[in-house]
Amino acid sequence: MSLSHLDAEGRARMVDVGGKPVTVRTATAEGRVRMSREAFDLVAAQAIKKGDVLTVAEVAGTMAAKRTGELIPLCHPLPVDLVEVRATLAPELPGVHVTTRVRCEGRTGVEMEALTAAAVACLTVYDMVKAVDRGMTIDGVQVLDKTGGTHGDWKRT
Repeated sequence: MSLSHLDAEGRARMVDVGGKPVTVRTATAEGRVRMSREAFDLVAAQAIKKGDVLTVAEVAGTMAAKRTGELIPLCHPLPVDLVEVRATLAPELPGVHVTTRVRCEGRTGVEMEALTAAAVACLTVYDMVKAVDRGMTIDGVQVLDKTGGTHGDWKRT
């Protein structure tokens, strides 16, 4: 299997998707922000000075998904039909679990939009909480599933 973003001479290129059929495409992704119990308790109590961490992270993730084509050099700008971002408290981490879902009708998939939404939502949590806990970690940013397109559906096992 060859990498589609490289031409015959090995140079980076944007893939020509002009001949691909327009289909409904979806992708879901996730990410986690692990933090101290003290920071988690402040987020849960909505006591972070910058505001409502979960809501701001959800809005940031939504905005990021819509701008993925501007952020990732070889991504096609896509007219997304739906972006859902959920940032939820995860006491078992302790921290925040982010899940995203993106849908569009297009010629290329929306995995990058879902991943970008998850990553930026996690980064937003970090930004808002860093005054309390600079040791937070972001992990587990990954695609969970995708539908549509010529390669068909895929689900993480």
